[in-house]
Amino acid sequence: MIKVKVSLRPIVSKINLPTVLKTAILPGDSIERLFIATQVGEIFYIGNGVIRTFLDIRPRIIRLGFSGGRYDERGLLGLAFHPEFYYNGLFYLHYSVAGTQGPGALPSSEVSRQGLPEFFKPNPCDPRTLNLKWINREIQYDHIDTVEEWILQSNGQPQKRRTLLNLRRPFFNHNGVNSLNFSPETGKLVLTTGDGGSGYDPFNSSQDDMEIAGKIIEIDVAKNTFINNPPVVTRFNELPAPIQETLMVIAKGVRNIPGISFQRFYNQYIKYVGIVGQDLVESIFSFVNYKPIPVTQLIQASLMKSDPDQEGFINFGWRGWEGAFPTSIIRGCSANPTLDEKTIAYYNDTVKTSVQRLQPLTSYFHKDPRPDKFGGTALTGVQSYMGNGIPGLTGSVVFTDFARDEGSQPPIRGVLAYTRPRTDCKLNDFSVIETDYNFGSQSAYYTSLGTNLNQTRLYLGVYGSMNVTDFNQGTVFEIVP
Repeated sequence: MIKVKVSLRPIVSKINLPTVLKTAILPGDSIERLFIATQVGEIFYIGNGVIRTFLDIRPRIIRLGFSGGRYDERGLLGLAFHPEFYYNGLFYLHYSVAGTQGPGALPSSEVSRQGLPEFFKPNPCDPRTLNLKWINREIQYDHIDTVEEWILQSNGQPQKRRTLLNLRRPFFNHNGVNSLNFSPETGKLVLTTGDGGSGYDPFNSSQDDMEIAGKIIEIDVAKNTFINNPPVVTRFNELPAPIQETLMVIAKGVRNIPGISFQRFYNQYIKYVGIVGQDLVESIFSFVNYKPIPVTQLIQASLMKSDPDQEGFINFGWRGWEGAFPTSIIRGCSANPTLDEKTIAYYNDTVKTSVQRLQPLTSYFHKDPRPDKFGGTALTGVQSYMGNGIPGLTGSVVFTDFARDEGSQPPIRGVLAYTRPRTDCKLNDFSVIETDYNFGSQSAYYTSLGTNLNQTRLYLGVYGSMNVTDFNQGTVFEIVP
C-alpha cells in the first residue's frame, strides 16, 4: 500500500477528553460547524474560529475515575444530530448517569477467585468460569447508561425531550464510544453498544439474543412511545411493548465498538464497524447487505424456544472469535519468557459461531514484528474518507489506535492508519499514515476520529493522558495534506 503522509492542524486545545467529533449545521446557520463532545459531559462547537459551548451536562454524568481516579470508559459517549436537525433541532445523547454507581456484577466470591472482576479470565479447565450468569441484576451492576432525545429550542437553549432507553451495565468498561449515529440508508438512529465489560464477556451477552449488550441496534425515533421514563433494563424482553416496537437488531457478537461509519458506494452504503480486541488483535469489519431482526421477533422466538431466522443477520463472532482468531487466553512460557502460550478460551463458542460469523476486512495486532506495521492497544475510531485533499486516502477507510505499543518508555503516541474497501472477502492489508506533528515530551493518546457531513474532512481527537481525571489535556486536529 502506498505511504501516505499528512499534517495535523490544531483546531482547539486544552479541552477535556474528546469522545465524539461531528459536524452539523445549526438551525438558521449557513456553515457546517465542528461539534466536540467530551467524556466529562461538555459539547462545544467551533464558530468563526471561536469555541462556544453548545451544552454542558457535567452534573448529569457519573463521577468518573474508576479505581482511584484513573482510567474510565463511562461518561458522555454518544452524540448524534437528527438528519433534519437544521429544521427540527433534534439531537441524541448517550451517557452514564450521575448517582448510579453500583458494586459491579460479579459477587465478591467470584472476585476473590478471579482477581478484579474488570479483569476476569476464563479457565478452560474450570467449567464454572465458562458459564457464568449475571444474577441479582437489580443490585449487582456497575452503572446505568441512558439514551435521550434533546431539542435545540428557538431561543437557542437545548432541552431534553424524552428518554429512549435506560440500560443497566454490569461493569465500568465496554459501553461503546461514538455510540450514536444516524443511518443514511434507513434514517434511523443506530446505537452501538459493547458487551458490558470486564474481559472475555463473562456472561456471553454478545451472543445472547435477549441481551441488549454486544449489539448494533436501530431505533426508529419517528415512533414516539410517550413513555417518559422507561424502566432500567438489561434485556429486550424487559422493555415495554411500545419501545420494543421501535427497535431492530442489525448485528451481535460485539466486544466493544467505536461506532459505525457509512460510505456511499453508487446507490448503496458500505458499513464499517471497528471491534476492539481482547489480547491479540483489533479488527475492522465491513458489510453492505444485512437483514435486521425486529426485537419483537427475537422475543417471540425466545418465548417459543426457537431460533429466529438469522439469514442475512450480522454476527461479528465475539466471544468465540477475536477478529480472525479463535479467542485465546495467554499464559507466559516459563521456559522462554519471550514466548507466550495461546490457549483457546472458549472452544465451544468458537465452534458454534465459526460459520455464522463475518470475517474482518482487516486486522492489526498487539504485537507485530513487521517493520512497516505497529503494535496496537485499542481501536478508537473508523471513518471513510471521500475527499480529494489527501489523494492517497481518497475512498479509503481511516482508523486510529489509542496508543502504539512499542514496549518503550513514554511519551506515548497514538497511531493513524488506513485500509481500502475490498469485495472478495479476503483479509485486507493496512498501512500506517505518517504525521509530521511534534507533540514534544507530551503523551498523545488518539481518542477519537470524526468527519464532516460529506466525509471530505477528517478530525482527530488527542489526549495527553489516559486518565479522564487529568483535565484539559485534549487537542482536536484537522488531518490535512
